[in-house]
Amino acid sequence: MAGSSQIYAFFGNDEAQVKEAALGLSGKIAPKDDEFGLEVIAGGADNAEHATRIVASTIEAIQTLPFFGGDKVVWLQSANFFGDNQTGKAESTLSSVEALGDLLAAGLPPDVKLIISATEVDKRRAFYKKLNKLAEVKFFDKVDVSKPGWETEVMSWTSRRAAEIELEFEGAALERFVLMVGAETRVLDAELEKLSLYVGDRPASEKDVSNIVSASHVGIIFEIGDAIARKNLPKALSLIEQQLRKGENAVGILLAAIVPRVRNLLHARDLIERHGLRVGRNYQGFAKSIEALPKSETAHLPRKKDGGISAYPLFLAAQVSNRFNSEELRNALEACLEANERLVTTQLEPHLVLNQLVTKILVQPS
Repeated sequence: MAGSSQIYAFFGNDEAQVKEAALGLSGKIAPKDDEFGLEVIAGGADNAEHATRIVASTIEAIQTLPFFGGDKVVWLQSANFFGDNQTGKAESTLSSVEALGDLLAAGLPPDVKLIISATEVDKRRAFYKKLNKLAEVKFFDKVDVSKPGWETEVMSWTSRRAAEIELEFEGAALERFVLMVGAETRVLDAELEKLSLYVGDRPASEKDVSNIVSASHVGIIFEIGDAIARKNLPKALSLIEQQLRKGENAVGILLAAIVPRVRNLLHARDLIERHGLRVGRNYQGFAKSIEALPKSETAHLPRKKDGGISAYPLFLAAQVSNRFNSEELRNALEACLEANERLVTTQLEPHLVLNQLVTKILVQPS
C-alpha cells in the first residue's frame, strides 16, 4: 500500500533482496556529498533491552536535524524485533516500537526521510497496520521451492540478473542453472558471478553449468531425479548414498526427488501418447499445447499457486520420457508407494530400500 513519500519499509525473508532494495533507495534519496545526510542504525538486537535502545536511537536520529541543515535520511537497517519472536514479543520492545509508530503517525520533520528494513514483521500488530498506512511498503519473500511452478519464477529473476552482468545462456543452460542452485537469491548471485568469470564472453552451456556451479540441496534433489529420468543407475545410487551419509531422511529423498520425477514422467508420457503432444525444445509452445487441452484432460496435473498448470516440470520430463513407456512408469509409481510403506513401517536399512527401488525402476526385466 502506497503511503508517505517520507517513509519506506522493506520486509521479507529474502534478506539479500530486502537489503539490496533498501540500499538502492538510500543511494537515490540520501543527500549527495553530505556525510551527515545518511544515518544508518544497525537493527540487530541481542535482546529486548537492546531493541529498546535501538528504537530510542532511531527516534533520536529522526528528531535530530543535520548540524549544517539540509535533508537527512535515517535507515533502521536489518531490524530483527518486528517479528513474532522472543525479542519482538517482550513488553519493553512492544512499548518502544509503539512509541516509534506514534512518532511516525504524528509526521516526520519535512526534511527527514526514514527507511526501515527487516526480514520479519508481525502483520497483526498495531505498528505494522499503522506503518502500512503511512509508508511505502514492499515485501521480498523467498520463492517456496516446495510449491509447483517455482522454477519459472526463479528463471525470470535469474535471467534479469544475468543480463545485468552480460551473461548469456544457451539452450537449456538457464533451466539447469536454476534447478541446480535453487531459489536463494544470495546464492544465485554468487553462482552467476562465478559462472560469468568461467565462461568469459561466450554464452554458458549446460556443460559449463554442470562443471562450475555448486549444487544446493535443491540441486542435489534435482540431480537425483534427473539421473533417474535419464536411466543413469550408477549416478542415481551414488547421489542417494551421498545424501544419506549427510544425514538426509530417506523418506524425504523419496518424496522430494523420486516420486515427483516418476509422476511427472508418467504425466508427460501420457500426454504424448494420448494427445500427440510434440516434444521439442520450445517450452512456451509445449505449455500452450497443454493449456489448449480440455480441462477434463488436465485436471490431474500439478498446479501453480495462481491455479495455472505447472508445465515446466512436465516439459523437462517430456524431453527424456521416451526412455520409458506408460506401463513401466505406472509400475514405478506403485513401487514408490511400496518403498514408502517399507521405510515407515519396517526396520529395513533406508539405503537398501532406496537402492532396491531405484534399481527396480531403471532395470526392467528382459
